[in-house]
Amino acid sequence: MQSDSISFCFTERVPGAQDVASGCAFGGHEFIDLANDEIFQSLSLAHERATVTVDSGASGVLDPIGLMPLRKAIAERLAAQTGFDWSAEEIAITAGSKEALLCAGLAVLERGDEVIIIRPWQPFVPALVHAAGAVPVFVDAQRPRYTPDVNSIRAAITSRTKAMIINSPNNPTGAVYSRTTLQEVGELAIEFRIWIISDERYSRLVFTGLHRHESIVVAHPAVRSRTIMVNPCSQALEISGSRLGYFAAPRAIVSAARKLQGYAAMIPSREAQQVTLSHFQVGGRIERETYQRLFDARDIGLNILSNLRDVTPPRADGALFFYLDLNRLASALKDEGRVGVTDDVASWLLKQTNVACVAGDAFGDVNGLRLSFGAPPGASAIGLTRVVQALNSLRIK
Repeated sequence: MQSDSISFCFTERVPGAQDVASGCAFGGHEFIDLANDEIFQSLSLAHERATVTVDSGASGVLDPIGLMPLRKAIAERLAAQTGFDWSAEEIAITAGSKEALLCAGLAVLERGDEVIIIRPWQPFVPALVHAAGAVPVFVDAQRPRYTPDVNSIRAAITSRTKAMIINSPNNPTGAVYSRTTLQEVGELAIEFRIWIISDERYSRLVFTGLHRHESIVVAHPAVRSRTIMVNPCSQALEISGSRLGYFAAPRAIVSAARKLQGYAAMIPSREAQQVTLSHFQVGGRIERETYQRLFDARDIGLNILSNLRDVTPPRADGALFFYLDLNRLASALKDEGRVGVTDDVASWLLKQTNVACVAGDAFGDVNGLRLSFGAPPGASAIGLTRVVQALNSLRIK
């Protein structure tokens, strides 16, 4: 575990097309972005969204925490997914899931509080903890499945621990936490009176087991009163540019969010909320199509990555990322005086293959490498093939 008081930026350090060397080994090949964490928007789904009728004449003051019909619809969806009753008063609509995380943090954290974060983490997470005046405490996930080590979490808890942030399915690792893990985390939260901020933005993207996400409030119902569940609306509908998300929490937290949002410079747009409500009402066809496309891309990608020689292929149980553990390869290359850390590997891959990926340094993990399969159809397969060929050329002697 590690406590850190340094500042964090709110963006990932991702190489862009402008960084690609003109004389790369794959010269002439198009640039492929596997660093992006958004889902490619297909033209057919974009056209379907364009046909949704939006009441552009709607007027009046917009509730800072969202339209009541949408909050009711989300409460009904949560009831169907969890088996528990939810009310609109327990739902707050936000300008994206990151703002939902920020609102959650500001609602429960005070200066000097400690917040446990599982590493690898999303770059935004330590930043929001600092924004609330709190201190992040990092606990490493267990390799190779990148799941939380409950004993390590317990050892990290102090009298100042106020909250724990969990993320399943996980970005960047793709890990999906088991029911047992969630139950054990819930027990800790109850024992030490800790808030759980559960980032479930990839809950619609579980590719193994029953292909169904299980929230911590389902695995351990008694922790519901101490849990804030965060989710996007825009990602599953491929309207991420509209920045629409929500969180479900005890009413006191939602009430605090209404006050906070009332003073915010940005609140969720009425149009994005109406589009989302319309798609909920017609049965979620876009979500199903998006899932199937990513499911197919994952299968193709796992098949390609199985050809890696000195890197263990990833599991990618959920979310939309392949996460490679380059520890063995990078250590050997460093000893040979070739490539040093994964940040060097990511830069080298960009120059050699014209494929952008994200080094684990961005997630607090010097051994990881993240590649997305949310890219346009076919692009991820081409990019992954190039990456495999390049990494295999660095084969350990």
